[in-house]
Amino acid sequence: MNHILTYTKPVSPLKLIFGAVIILGAFYIIVFNSLLFGLFMIGFAVYLTSTTGSQFNMDNNMYRNIWSLFGLHFGSWQASPKFEYISVFKGRQRQRVNSLGASTSFSDEVYLVNLFYQRNKHLTFYRTFDKADAFKVAKHFHLVLYLDILDATEREQTWIRKEDVWEAPKKN
Repeated sequence: MNHILTYTKPVSPLKLIFGAVIILGAFYIIVFNSLLFGLFMIGFAVYLTSTTGSQFNMDNNMYRNIWSLFGLHFGSWQASPKFEYISVFKGRQRQRVNSLGASTSFSDEVYLVNLFYQRNKHLTFYRTFDKADAFKVAKHFHLVLYLDILDATEREQTWIRKEDVWEAPKKN
């Protein structure tokens, strides 16, 4: 039995519905109008509905970065290095938008779940905008791989004790 952890960036349901409608319209256009324009529309729908992520096969100790489309995952498996610890890191993600000669950039906080090996090398397994979600994934890897978690979301980095990993949330 394969035990595979899969983490992908979520795609909004509205984008999925819009992409499915575009694909249906593209098939109509291919049959009744233009093959080239229909294929262009299918390409656009695939771009809208696809996402990226990663998978970790616990049985074979393999991982892969994936490209996912409607639940189908594509990517090549690689042997996992011996991981030493998990880090939840807060960074900034910048996006530049150009339109009609004007440009602007947006910056968002992003949380990365990295698995470190060979002291300073790492693989990023998960990216999210929600801190709690990042720690949920890190705790999942903690249970599977028995690794310590480093909280690098604040200026002062702290190790999360194993006893605190599944501590009940405090009530206000």
